[in-house]
Amino acid sequence: MRRLLWVFLFAFTGFFLSACSGAGRSNTAPPQISVTISPTSASVATGQTKQFTATVTGSSNTGVTWRVNGVTGGNSTAGTISTSGLYIAPNAVPNPATVTITAVSQADSSKSFSASATITSQANVTVAPNPATVEVFASQQFTATVNGQPSAAVTWQVNGVTGGSTPTGTISSTGLYNAPHSVPTTSTGSQSVTTTVTVTAVSQASPSSSGSAAVTVFAPNQNRQFGLIKLGTTGGNAKDSSTGGTTITCCGGTLGALVSRGGNQYILSNNHVLARSDLATPSDNIIQPGLVDANCSTGGTTVVAQLSQFFNLETGSPPKVDAALAQVVAGTVDLLGTILELGGTNSGGMPTDGPPHAGSGVAATVNRPVAKSGRSTGLTCSTVLATSVATSVQYQKGCGTGSTFTVNYTNQVLVAGGNFSAAGDSGSLIVTQDAADPVALLYGGSDTDSVGNPISDVLTALADPANPSVKPVFVGASATHLVAACSLPGPQAAMATRLVLQKVAPSSDAISRAAAVRDLHAPELMAHPEVQALGVGTSLDHPGEPAILFFVAKGQPHTNLPAEVDGIRTRIVEGELFARFGVLSAADSAALEQATAPAPLVTFLSDAEVARARGVHAQHVEELMQQPGVQGVGITSSADSPGEAALMIFLIRGVAHPPIPQQIDGLRTRLRESSRFRAGFGDRAPQSPCSLRAAPTHSSKPSGASTKP
Repeated sequence: MRRLLWVFLFAFTGFFLSACSGAGRSNTAPPQISVTISPTSASVATGQTKQFTATVTGSSNTGVTWRVNGVTGGNSTAGTISTSGLYIAPNAVPNPATVTITAVSQADSSKSFSASATITSQANVTVAPNPATVEVFASQQFTATVNGQPSAAVTWQVNGVTGGSTPTGTISSTGLYNAPHSVPTTSTGSQSVTTTVTVTAVSQASPSSSGSAAVTVFAPNQNRQFGLIKLGTTGGNAKDSSTGGTTITCCGGTLGALVSRGGNQYILSNNHVLARSDLATPSDNIIQPGLVDANCSTGGTTVVAQLSQFFNLETGSPPKVDAALAQVVAGTVDLLGTILELGGTNSGGMPTDGPPHAGSGVAATVNRPVAKSGRSTGLTCSTVLATSVATSVQYQKGCGTGSTFTVNYTNQVLVAGGNFSAAGDSGSLIVTQDAADPVALLYGGSDTDSVGNPISDVLTALADPANPSVKPVFVGASATHLVAACSLPGPQAAMATRLVLQKVAPSSDAISRAAAVRDLHAPELMAHPEVQALGVGTSLDHPGEPAILFFVAKGQPHTNLPAEVDGIRTRIVEGELFARFGVLSAADSAALEQATAPAPLVTFLSDAEVARARGVHAQHVEELMQQPGVQGVGITSSADSPGEAALMIFLIRGVAHPPIPQQIDGLRTRLRESSRFRAGFGDRAPQSPCSLRAAPTHSSKPSGASTKP
């Protein structure tokens, strides 16, 4: 009996101990709640915001209540804070300036964490020097002063872009600004003009606070020169100014090149630069720099030539040219014909000066790379977009005050890019990039293109009046040479932007119409062996209109493909190997096109294509020029069919015009819309007699504000 009782008691005790042990595990203490804030400290300018973030651990309820100096939500004195932790500093610095930001756990109000915010006055950032002038290819050190913030750190921008860009110049994190290689320009809606850029320092402690400096980037072509001057420089007629009330308006342009005739040397430029648009008289003084760069006064200029001959813009017989000669004053001009930045070599990343190729120049051809060196934009590079252009160009008598008149030109040369030149570049010599051969004399343009007289017409018009067989010839190098500046990164990048082909998408209804026509004729179109796929997209010759796309292997002939199908234009898209074949959906068509190289603005034309285009041009140019809204008709390449010629029709933006046919006598048409072609309107600067300079005036060396790299 005792044995059984002992066993029972032992078993009962074991059960009790086991039960107690189990009860001990279920009563473990709950995890501790903790709160942290990020950041733990911050500097906030008056009126500015700072985001604080709270992290709660140890509870499924992670909500917090925000307080400022112990006040839930804060107040106007210490600043307010939202339920999400967004702190808004007060409008005035409190006393003391440091406030406490607290996050209190909503699960356990005894648990909290605090951070500090130091309130500072709104940052005041100033940038020096301001304003500044910097020569192309040069650099300028800027400094920023930050008041009202404990940190002086800033982020540097050029025209709102951190670090800047190639067209406007770049800037380092320490404020060292490197000017672009070409003078920045902007469009006024009627033409391109040079423009300033803005260097900005943004406070890193208070990003809403910044300071800026206005920077004028100028070409060495605007400098006053001493000794024997090089051409491609600022200059003009010493009388090229007008006075109205208390304002003097003065004008100037570019002294383009040196020519010789009958043993004498002459400066070649435009009539409207040297002869004041027919108002000048022979023997007028031609000065360097032009009045526009000399505070409208001849006091800081040198007489380098005297007006000798000009083609009369209003009464001269066709073919008209905007050209004039001024006989060189002995001992003032470099008789080697040197033009600024036109040399065949680069030195230290900068272009050297050099003459053009001597002789009578060459004819311009479509897609020929060209360059010019002018007063306003310096050395620029682009490509011939169109030749044989008939156009009407507006002029103004005198300097900013006379009546306007229109000159009708034929056989003109169009260069792509309104910013290839700007106001003040009139008179620049346009030469080929590969040989420095003169091709045209620049005199005007629109906001998309620049226009010049063909050099053969210029030299013929300026023949010796007493002996017309004696024509001027260019003074220069006996051998051809590259224009080396066009190989530099800056000019190359600027040229690339001028040659970008802009697309204007058609409406969805227009795309649907094109797809319907394509589908209707798909069997016959796909029967062409060179066609791998058919799509729909945008016409590049007629922006905003649809096109049926032929996807063709690069190098395959495509002359048998139709230029239009049932009133819908066609476009050739060349590629190496297409990923899709047959008739494509709109989405597949767009994807396939995007995978190919972008279409070029202009392509090479064979002699046969040019001859075909000239025949059509001669037959229809007169009737087209009489159409409303049409300001020019020339020969170019088709953007819809590379290698095929097209009749380019230049339209005035905003002026209604009749429908332009897709083809004329089997030749594709191509439209280019722009502002009106003008000459001379922007080559001036108004000047009050008591005001500062009309334009920055520079010596022949860079000013102390800028240094060569």
